[in-house]
Amino acid sequence: MTREVIAIAPGTAVGQIARLLQEHDVSGVPVVASTGELVGIVTESDLIVRNARLHLPSFIQILDARIYLPGERKHYEDELRRMLGTTAKDVMSSPAKHVAPGTAIEDLATMMVEERINPVPVVENGVVVGIVSRSDLVRLMVREEEQSGVDGDA
Repeated sequence: MTREVIAIAPGTAVGQIARLLQEHDVSGVPVVASTGELVGIVTESDLIVRNARLHLPSFIQILDARIYLPGERKHYEDELRRMLGTTAKDVMSSPAKHVAPGTAIEDLATMMVEERINPVPVVENGVVVGIVSRSDLVRLMVREEEQSGVDGDA
């Protein structure tokens, strides 16, 4: 876990967020309210969606009426908001998935894999106290192998 978390405010400009990710070599930053409360997270995926193709919603047309398939219109509106967004509030994933201090590595890794999220904020009493990335878990694996004297070769 990284304890020195780079966090941003909801009004932070998208360009500034991209520079922060690049300058600090991180894959995402938590978005926090003035109280320090976690309100969302902006990841590389949230930013690169701006360059992706927009997926138009599926609908059925009957005479002059369009009937959007369930969930399609909301997904389209969310995607469009993210593509056109100019601030963290516009592009962030919210609510952000997070863990508590002391969460088992197995549970954290499972969450990252199954829900395809990276990084994961660590929250205690509503305040971000750290962040864990996939890179952190890989470093932990290497350290554990080195300590056990096993290199994985047969």
